[in-house]
Formats: sequence, structure tokens, C-alpha cells
Amino acid sequence: MSAKIHISDELKADIPAGKWGKVLAATPIVMTVIATLLAGLSSGEMTRAQYDRALAAQQQSKAGDQWNYFQAKRLRAALQRNTLDLLHGTTGVRPLDASALAARLAGTPLQAVLESGGGRQALDCLARGTLPPAESGALADPAIAAALAAVDEGQTDAEIARILAPVKPADLTAALRAANARVRTFDATLRPINQALDTLERELTRPPVRSAISGPDAADPVARDFISARLTYSAQRYDAESRQNQVIAQLYELQVRQSNASAERHHERSQRFFYGMLAAQMAVIISTFSMAARKKNFLWALAATAGTAAVAFALYVYLYV
Repeated sequence: MSAKIHISDELKADIPAGKWGKVLAATPIVMTVIATLLAGLSSGEMTRAQYDRALAAQQQSKAGDQWNYFQAKRLRAALQRNTLDLLHGTTGVRPLDASALAARLAGTPLQAVLESGGGRQALDCLARGTLPPAESGALADPAIAAALAAVDEGQTDAEIARILAPVKPADLTAALRAANARVRTFDATLRPINQALDTLERELTRPPVRSAISGPDAADPVARDFISARLTYSAQRYDAESRQNQVIAQLYELQVRQSNASAERHHERSQRFFYGMLAAQMAVIISTFSMAARKKNFLWALAATAGTAAVAFALYVYLYV
């Protein structure tokens, strides 16, 4: 059962007849509806602000995970290079000769590994000292690239927010999806190479295999060259993967900034809608008193002014804030 605003007979008797009386009697009701509407808008904006804060916390957690991966892989790359330096400082290491390695492994179980697709790719990478070609990680959206550059340059939060403002959340999501797709593609490209290298390294360092290849107690320079090339490859691989994790982490950081900016905006709108609700409630009180006072025209005008100001302020907040 819906609630109704009841005006007593005494007040009805004081209300002027005609259109003016109808307007005067309807003012408290209209202002009550406006105040309720503004209260709902204020509550809704506050809920959105809380949601955006929670979303920013989740995005910050994901960014932290990517930064952890970045640091771990950078550390692994440094360890590979340190081991490579020690190897070069203690033994004579030459560039890997793929044909010499293939000749040494001919007739052994490792020959099948070398002749596989992953084995041929692995030997090519070790001989050239480079990774397989990978998809470019350049960002398609210049606004996102500019925002990332601003973060790298250490610009102020206000300047970064200005650069990031034209970027839509959907654009950042698409950039993240593309970055993760590049990671999956790169992993798929390196997977057979890594498997072949793991098998070769594991078998080449086993004493029975080394003896069968080089003779009992004989040093194997080809194996040393292979290990050196493998360390170079691994360092390059971890560096490439760390850069991919860095890009993903930076994109998550932009999402965090975007979500926090949205939360601030909704929080500000909530406050202003709340002020508009207070103005509408003041109009309700004044218009109610005007019905019982003698100077109805003045009080009603004051109530109408407060109500009009509340409505205008609410429209301004809704459209421009």
C-alpha cells in the first residue's frame, strides 16, 4: 500500500484557491520526490566508487604478480650471464659449431633429437646466438603508448591522468588481451626448442654418454661450446620474457590509475548529489512551513528557489561532473 502525504483541513483552508493554491500544495510533494531521487543517485554513485576501488585493488594485485615474474626472470637472466662469464674465464669456449655437434651425436640416441623440428630450430638459435623472430610488442593505440611513456618518465599523476583520459577501459582491456596473446605465442614458439635443449643438455652431461661420444675421461669441447651457447640462449630468453611481463604489468598499472580516477569521480558526484538532496529537503521544509504561515508568497518563493537550485545543481553534476 503506497504512502500518501496528508494535508490537514486547517492547512487546506489557508491555501489560496486556484492554480496558485494547487502549486503551493504540490510543492512539498514534488520536492520530496526530488530529494528521494537525489538520495538514490548519491547512493548509486557511492556504490560505483566502492566498486571501482575494489576493482583497482584486484588490478594492482595482478600488476604485482607480473612485476614479480619480471624480477624473477631478470634475475634468472643475470644468473645465466654470470655462469657464462665463469665458464669463459675458466675454460676455452668457442662459438658452437652445429655441424660438429651433429657429427659427434651421429649414431647416438641424441641424433633423433637433433633431427626433430625442435632440435633443428634449437641448433639454429644456438649457432646464430639469437632467439626466433617474435611478434612485435608495439602498442597499436598511441594514447596508451603515450601514457606508458609518461609513467616511465616519472611525470606527475595529474599529467599522466590527463594523457590517460582519452583512453577507454575497453581499449586497455584489448591491449592487455593482445599482450597476453603475444606471451602465449612466444611460449608456444619456444616450447619445442626448450624441450630439445633440455634433452640435449641432460644427456650431454651424463658421464656414460660423454664417454661414448668423446672416449673415457676425455674432455668434450663440443659439450662445453653447447653449454656456453645454451647459457647465452637462456639469458636472451629470460630477458625477452621479462620485457613481456613488464608490458603487461604496466598495462595493469594504467588500469589501476583509470579505476582510481573513476572512483574519485563517482565519489565526487555522490557528494554533490547529496548536497542537492539537502537543498531539496530544505525546500520541502520551507514549503511545508509556508502553508501554515501568513507570508506564503515569500516562503513559497524561497522554497521554489531552493528546489530549483537543487534540480539545476543535480543536472549539472549528472551531465558535467
